[in-house]
Amino acid sequence: MLCLDHLTVIAPSLAEGVEHVRACLDLDIPYGGTHPEMGTHNHVLRLGEGTYLEIIATDPSAPPPSGPRWFGLGDMEAVRSDWANGERLRGWVARTDDIDAVLADHGELLGGKMRLGKNAGFSLLADGSLPLGGVLPSVIDRDGQSPRSTRLTDHGAQLRDFVLEHPSPAKVMALYEEFGIRNAPLVQDGPKTRYFATIDTPRGLKTLH
Repeated sequence: MLCLDHLTVIAPSLAEGVEHVRACLDLDIPYGGTHPEMGTHNHVLRLGEGTYLEIIATDPSAPPPSGPRWFGLGDMEAVRSDWANGERLRGWVARTDDIDAVLADHGELLGGKMRLGKNAGFSLLADGSLPLGGVLPSVIDRDGQSPRSTRLTDHGAQLRDFVLEHPSPAKVMALYEEFGIRNAPLVQDGPKTRYFATIDTPRGLKTLH
């Protein structure tokens, strides 16, 4: 079973990512931490009991990883190009309690397993790119720990809708059903792959893109 865990804003720099989310949601997003395995860092915002928002970027003070960087962050030219085109909410992560079984069935699309921290696992393609250009989620297995969102401070933000626009919505919905993803994005017809999230905030409903 896979379930929506968090949404990812993939930014050229953490400062740019934080400023974009602030402009969209009128909220300051707390600093999260670093990922020594990937040379990245983030800000995170709880969006309800089981979901949160992550703003992620490369950490200029950290040494680069020996292998590919997750979320396509190894290709900064592409990251900056997508950012300039307004494609900022670019991907998402689904959680599972058995990443080995998920990758045994879908490793061709999701990649292999990397160790994250002591025992957690994360799916990663050989080139570090987003699965199917971000249509499919990366997958995390926290080795029995509760979802990270449950350990984050509640700032009054709640995810209401997570929408993917795509030229072939029926194919994407069939893929989500095949993967058995609970709380997958709502898929709508659109000219290209593009995500939108409607978030209830203390200042009303806001849209993140």
